[in-house]
Amino acid sequence: MPQGQRNIQEQKQEQKLGQSFTQQQLLHAQLVELPIMGLAERITTEMDDNPALVVSEDEPDVFDSPEFPDDQDSTDAPPEAEDYDSQREREEQQEALDNALVGLGRDDEELPVYSASGNGGEEREEMVYGESVSFYDQLMEQMGLLSLTDYERNIMEYIIGSLDDDGLLRKDLSQLNDELAIYRNVNAPVAEIERVLGMLQELDPPGIGARSLQECLLLQIARREESTLKQLMTRVVSDYFEAFTKKHWDRIQQALRLSDLQAQTLFGELRRLNPKPGASMGETVGRSLQQITPDFIVDTQEDGTVTFTLNNGEIPELTVSQSFLDSMKEYQQNRDNLSRQTKEALLYIKKKVDAAQNFIEAIRMRRRTLMLTMQAIIQLQHQFFVDGDEASLRPMILKDVAEKTGLDLSTISRVSNSKYALTQWGTFPLRHFFSDSYVTQSGEELSTRTIKAKLRDFIEAEDKQRPLSDDALKAMLAKEGYTIARRTVAKYREQLGIPVARLRRH
Repeated sequence: MPQGQRNIQEQKQEQKLGQSFTQQQLLHAQLVELPIMGLAERITTEMDDNPALVVSEDEPDVFDSPEFPDDQDSTDAPPEAEDYDSQREREEQQEALDNALVGLGRDDEELPVYSASGNGGEEREEMVYGESVSFYDQLMEQMGLLSLTDYERNIMEYIIGSLDDDGLLRKDLSQLNDELAIYRNVNAPVAEIERVLGMLQELDPPGIGARSLQECLLLQIARREESTLKQLMTRVVSDYFEAFTKKHWDRIQQALRLSDLQAQTLFGELRRLNPKPGASMGETVGRSLQQITPDFIVDTQEDGTVTFTLNNGEIPELTVSQSFLDSMKEYQQNRDNLSRQTKEALLYIKKKVDAAQNFIEAIRMRRRTLMLTMQAIIQLQHQFFVDGDEASLRPMILKDVAEKTGLDLSTISRVSNSKYALTQWGTFPLRHFFSDSYVTQSGEELSTRTIKAKLRDFIEAEDKQRPLSDDALKAMLAKEGYTIARRTVAKYREQLGIPVARLRRH
């Protein structure tokens, strides 16, 4: 499907979602998908944007009535006065962005990653748990959750292997067509490759698999909920991309007829887009990888009892500013004698208080959803948390957890994405606990991870001067009662990141 048609389809889907979901449900869906570090960043952003949202132990001074922008068409609240530290942080963010945008559009490959946090280049201080994996491995894990035919899986695997370190695809689709025929013996027309590429581009992080920086940014914008801001962001990247790359903000503002406040909001959101989605998942094998902060901490007792806690990290306890509540109460008691300016202040206060209450409720709902999901996973995979043996992992799909929790399938998918659990046996992505089933000749249902674990054991014990071929591995698995095709052996081996026999020979 051409990129333009795919964007239109995604916009229609998001518009339909927005019509069927309430704003609160959409906020809950966004927060559920965030890992703990992402949630901390989102809370910081929300507190910066909403002065009515505060940390419960740190109540602000008495509220003064806000000043409103002169532009009567703007419904956004005015930016609050900043203290020295926040002003300095914003200046550092701007400097980082300026450095990132130097040469933007001239050479995509030299673009550094930038984000709203402003500290993308600093080393994170969280402890590294378990084994780090490359973004290639993470994409392969996500692909394993899709319902693909062997034909589609073969194409997607090759596309993933063709991505550059930043997560972009710079090979022409006709070149992929030739390489698939030569190296995989797969006859895949360009249209089919583009269709599968579209499926890959729906994986996380947004922008992965894009063929250009412009497409990368558009893919990220398409994931946002439908709004006027989203439409403006799309117009800037689609119609004013050259001006955007050269930071001609005044020209864009004039062309779109935006007020200063609207332009400031628009450009601030555009700066959050990530030109290197692959780098945000951790670099390729052989380089230092992004460190992991677990979202769940699982504890196994000697008697087999398994308990867990939700890692709250540095997440603060939020509340609504008492000064905002007092001001709103005071205004409402005297609403019959209010001036126009005071009524505007009251509307502003009510809007911010409602937004703060909704955000706090969404945080509470997120916590409950995560707790229910992890509880179900532990119940379904209890034996693994007791002995740490991958062979103990039973077949489990998203539907199993959804049925046990009563939550929507899409909600379980969001929780399972980019979340990690620290266990006695290491730290694992939640996706690690999901796998399809395999039915043996005796009718026993096993997890495909059991076969992969056995396959890895065979390869680790092989004579490295005479490594086992896929046919030999197929025969050995058959003796263990796992009758699978040679191509399935090859697929599992590749998913384990193990090369072919000739490359394993020492």
